[in-house]
Amino acid sequence: MSETIDKTNTESFKMEGRCPFGGDRIGGAHGNRPTLDNWYPHRLRVEVLHQNGLSADPLGADFDYAAAFNAIDLDALKSDIKGFLTTSVAWWPSDYGNYGPQMIRMAWHSAGTYRIADGRGGAGTGMQRFAPISSWWDNGNTDKSRRLLQPIKHKYGNGLSWADLMVLTGNCALEIMGLPTYGFAGGRLDAWEADNATYWGPEVVEMGTLSDFEKMTGRDKRWRGKNGDADYDLENPLAASHQALIYVNPEGAYGDGDPVGSARDIRITFTRMAMNDEETVALIAGGHAFGKSHGMTPSKEIGPPPEMAPMEAMGLGWHNPRGTGHGKDTMTNGIEGSWTPDPTQWDNSYLENLFKFEWVQTKSPAGSVQWTPKDPDAPKTPDAHVEGLMHPLMMMTTDIALKVDPEYRKVCEKFLGDFDAFTQAFSKAWYKLTHRDMGPKHRYLGPEVTLEDGLLWQDPIPDAAYAPIGEAEIAALKQAISATGLSVSDLAFAAFSAAATYRDSDKRGGANGGRLALAPQKDWAVNRRAAPVVEALRGVMAEFNGARGDGKAVSLADLIVLGGCVAVEKAASAAGTAVTVPFTPGRVDTTQELTDIEMFTWLKPVVDGFRNYVDDGYGQIAPSLSPEELFLDRANLMTLTAPEWVVLTGGLRALNANHDGSDTGVFTDRVGVLTTDFFRALTDTDLVWEKADPEAMRFVLKDRASGAVRFHASRNDLVFGANAQLRSLADVYAGSDGQARFVTDFVRVWDKVMMLDRYDVKGHRRYGPMAA
Repeated sequence: MSETIDKTNTESFKMEGRCPFGGDRIGGAHGNRPTLDNWYPHRLRVEVLHQNGLSADPLGADFDYAAAFNAIDLDALKSDIKGFLTTSVAWWPSDYGNYGPQMIRMAWHSAGTYRIADGRGGAGTGMQRFAPISSWWDNGNTDKSRRLLQPIKHKYGNGLSWADLMVLTGNCALEIMGLPTYGFAGGRLDAWEADNATYWGPEVVEMGTLSDFEKMTGRDKRWRGKNGDADYDLENPLAASHQALIYVNPEGAYGDGDPVGSARDIRITFTRMAMNDEETVALIAGGHAFGKSHGMTPSKEIGPPPEMAPMEAMGLGWHNPRGTGHGKDTMTNGIEGSWTPDPTQWDNSYLENLFKFEWVQTKSPAGSVQWTPKDPDAPKTPDAHVEGLMHPLMMMTTDIALKVDPEYRKVCEKFLGDFDAFTQAFSKAWYKLTHRDMGPKHRYLGPEVTLEDGLLWQDPIPDAAYAPIGEAEIAALKQAISATGLSVSDLAFAAFSAAATYRDSDKRGGANGGRLALAPQKDWAVNRRAAPVVEALRGVMAEFNGARGDGKAVSLADLIVLGGCVAVEKAASAAGTAVTVPFTPGRVDTTQELTDIEMFTWLKPVVDGFRNYVDDGYGQIAPSLSPEELFLDRANLMTLTAPEWVVLTGGLRALNANHDGSDTGVFTDRVGVLTTDFFRALTDTDLVWEKADPEAMRFVLKDRASGAVRFHASRNDLVFGANAQLRSLADVYAGSDGQARFVTDFVRVWDKVMMLDRYDVKGHRRYGPMAA
């Protein structure tokens, strides 16, 4: 019988080459849609905590970027970059024989995605290389800039990240055109995969066809009200005025050529990017002192961006079919012309001509709104490629906005009267723009690091004026902390509250500096429980430091963290496990004068699930987000993996680190004992959960048989049982063999959180100069 079947199948399919058992059509492969996001678009995407993880990094955990970067001869590197900048290549020739303006734009746009609300964006990981940023309309032709730099990147290898190279090239470009730069620091580590989690705005464009990218720059959902309304406001955490733009629409808020409305958008956008009025004017006026804008071809004729380009384009996009497609035919943003008569020289002609002449609105060859001098005798600007050919000067609506807005005009007039002040302001604003997301200066690398103190945006912490404490002093301080009578819960809460402000996006926050004791953090509702702890620890500090004559002292910042160590050790001991929680001294207390209250207010949480905190105004502040989504966001900013998120939360509940000391989520009768009771209750099939309010924000846990209420919970508790991925991790600790693992894992994660901002310590987990 088998011979008959084999013969039949062979005869039937031998001519067609088809599988004799069917399934001869392949409809998809790993990663093809539909995926979970299509089937269940509202699911909690826990997997985003593992983006850009070690498994994606070809250099591995042992690669020391700081050492590799410091081994580079920076002078030689800069010489190579400057030589390249004035050596044009045929496949993408430079404007005016100088790639400098093009490279300034690349560096500017790499850094300009930064936003103060959540610290995301910025130049720190070189994300301009990946979607979606690589293919935003506003980043047109930055792909050419990076490709031109590739030989230099290959020459210096892994000791030079793309993120550092892009910023350094921008600095070199400014220098060869006459601007004295304020400094440069290396230390940016490249990302290795696209960012599939950062929220860039609610405007959605399904990029199904090659022409859809033209629709990318929407703004209809991110704004409340209309430009000019009293309640006109940009959605948090966004900074850019439009989807797929870095800052604002150069043609005006609605592309209508209205300078007044444009000024409103500029102020909101640049403020969200942590720039004041003077820095805003300096950056716009300084950046537009160089180069030109390109608008010779209607945008509908331009090919797709890199992420949608055909295979043979090899990662390059925006192909222009007209003429050569480059040089005099280059098309980028649709506006055509230069702002100054000498586009490769640092001077004050941008502001001089902006204010000297009356500007009239016109259109570019591509049909975009721009402005030209009314006076036909106004200075001209040379063609970027055709020698001897001259053109009228150009201004954008965003340039005219600086002239018509009263406050911006004052700054412009100041710079018009004092070119040296303008030069310094632009140099410092550029430095801030390109370094804003790098965090403390301990992370800065290289011989051009600007060491000036008083740059408030760097969240300065003074150098210690005393010798650090050692093991004997640590032991004595632990005893002194215990003697205060502060509870395990209170000590743990204060320590975690100090550290939990950290956000890896821009390396701000954390326990170093002792800012838990300063405004604004001391006054946040989520932190108020820490006030008596801080006061008691001040007493310990005063007594300890006052009694010593050996030059050693302890900071309040260190004492707060050490108090947390005392709490965890006591809690573990009460659970039957003796542990020593790692403690690394060396934190220093900063001052109120060195704390920018406005900028630190952005670190205030709306939801902090670790401490079971939800802001009273949550419903108005984040009406479209669940608390658990913001809890996930917080875990991401603290660099936690899903297992770390789970074990840390379970431990904090056992310790009762709730912001108000309530029993919400504290599923235990042994508060302050480091048990796995949270996970056991969460996964106990003899218990059932019920909503305690119509909005399903509060819950009660009842005995399934008797109906008796056992515990109370929030969404920030139940998510660890309701979400399949998180529940699978909770099971690890809920089992009979989970206790020892739980204590070990919790202590490890606790120490990680306390050390998140310790870039001053040799061997810090990431970045930093690996200080001795």
